[in-house]
Amino acid sequence: MRRLLALLALVLPQAAGAATCRDEVFEDIPFTLCEVTAEDDLRLFLNGPSGPYGSFRAIDRALADQGQALSFAMNAGMYHRDLSPVGLFVADGVQEGELVTREGPGNFGLLPNGVFCWGDGSYRVIESRRFRDTAPACRYATQSGPMLVIGGELHPRFLPDSDSTYIRNGVGVSADGARAVFVISGRAVNFHLFARFFRDGLGLSDALYFDGNISRLYAPQLNRHDAGFPMGPIVGTVVQKD
Repeated sequence: MRRLLALLALVLPQAAGAATCRDEVFEDIPFTLCEVTAEDDLRLFLNGPSGPYGSFRAIDRALADQGQALSFAMNAGMYHRDLSPVGLFVADGVQEGELVTREGPGNFGLLPNGVFCWGDGSYRVIESRRFRDTAPACRYATQSGPMLVIGGELHPRFLPDSDSTYIRNGVGVSADGARAVFVISGRAVNFHLFARFFRDGLGLSDALYFDGNISRLYAPQLNRHDAGFPMGPIVGTVVQKD
């Protein structure tokens, strides 16, 4: 059924600025990906008038009051118990968290980590210390870790036979910065396989891990709305309602 819905999404008219989502298989593992171009209205979401949004549904309700809707969304980085971001977070030019460049515990501190940044007409995934040194202008930015692919190379700590497997999600960008591709695995995978899908399956030279285990996707064109406990940072495209 999901494959049929994906085929229909390719042939039916899409709302202007809507992300294009589809299913793919790589090394016998199913993945779902949503592709966004520089013309799309991609935003980061964290706090609403009453505190953190926490869910795709809450964001969609808030947008509906403005005659808008989510066309795609995904959790977009790690967060603390109060849903505040771990590391740098910038939404519509307003910074919520500070850049973290030191090594630390967990996946976030598995250096090199990185920042997904956009706002000047292109999407970029930038290693965190290079981000610190170059200070690029970002209307939107979210830091997470580890980096999955760095200049065409896999993160040096990834092991092909690692038995640490989770449902994982992340983002990769095209070399020209015109496309961002958001991916969630359909089954539990290790870091090495997940990173290879970005590099070898999608041909993307830079990619960043968002999270694992809590990974969720909102893709109405695939009839998908993953539910669960509250989320912190969320990334998504916004379209005008008909």
